[in-house]
Amino acid sequence: MDLGFDFDRYPYLTASLPGVGGRIRVLPRDFQVEEVPAYTPSGQGEHLFLLLEKEGLTTRQVFEFLRDELKVPEKEIGVAGLKDKHALTRQWFSLPRRYEDRLCLLETLKGVRLLGADLHTNKLRTGHLKGNRFRILIRDPEGGKAEAEAVLSVLKKKGVPNYYGPQRFGLGGRNPERGYRLVKTGKGRGTPWLKRFLIGSLQSLLFNDWVALRMDRGLFDRVVLGDVAKKHDTGGEFLVQEPERELERALRLEISATGALFGKKYFESQGQARALEDEVLARYELTREAFQARKGARRPIRVPLVEARVEEAKEGLWISFFLPKGSYATSLLREVMKKTPEAPSEDLEEAVPL
Repeated sequence: MDLGFDFDRYPYLTASLPGVGGRIRVLPRDFQVEEVPAYTPSGQGEHLFLLLEKEGLTTRQVFEFLRDELKVPEKEIGVAGLKDKHALTRQWFSLPRRYEDRLCLLETLKGVRLLGADLHTNKLRTGHLKGNRFRILIRDPEGGKAEAEAVLSVLKKKGVPNYYGPQRFGLGGRNPERGYRLVKTGKGRGTPWLKRFLIGSLQSLLFNDWVALRMDRGLFDRVVLGDVAKKHDTGGEFLVQEPERELERALRLEISATGALFGKKYFESQGQARALEDEVLARYELTREAFQARKGARRPIRVPLVEARVEEAKEGLWISFFLPKGSYATSLLREVMKKTPEAPSEDLEEAVPL
């Protein structure tokens, strides 16, 4: 049984439209990411929020510099999410206000620039962000602005397929295989966080297969009986009992079906929707009970696309857009390019919980 991740086997939502081809990440600053916080600093409190620009460094490397050079205890450093090493990124960190006089040491960390600092009442915690703004250069495109805009127009109407990107699955896409052995045997080497990470990679593969299955069945922008649907404006979830009544809301991208990240506690689907999830599990001879080591959650099949635009430049096409937290830019880029963009692996160093 092959559990290696291969993005090329998943369907495109915009398969009828040509892609622009090209290359990304030729230079780190070709891939720009700006973190959009869930809230802005209040201007008072005992925690100092720092907006840092970094290039060529992992989030973990910056975190370790704050710990080792500024002498901030690890448990007192806050960060909302991980950002790519091979990119120009802007993200928020927090540390206690009493370390403010040591910020001058950041000047010694090559590739990092302090853009702003302000006070807040609480520490920044993982997940405290709305999402990310991307500005990405596609070099040497075969198509132009018109082709890119045609694809983006469909994605604005129907939503972006919420596939997990290649970086979720490790070098060569083999992490799901290691996670599979863990859930089947209950045994494996590594620390508890590493085991959770590997099982999470398997959960992600099953979710991607579920997205592809629903796309193949014409159910990408529909809900069926027993779906757990998500309201995009509030984030609330509800059980679909009358899919015909919900059709118009689904077509307007107000609600979307959600897929299971199997675990010990999550909102379980019923009926036809549950049968689709079971069909994916059966491919790999898995059951829901095999994922008791994970908490469990649900993830929408698609996410709205906003702030999308295309700019022509002498070096290629700049694609700009916003995606909510947890979504992957590679899922949008593959629709525009009609190829799987090369992406750095989410290596184990970067995956260490902060």
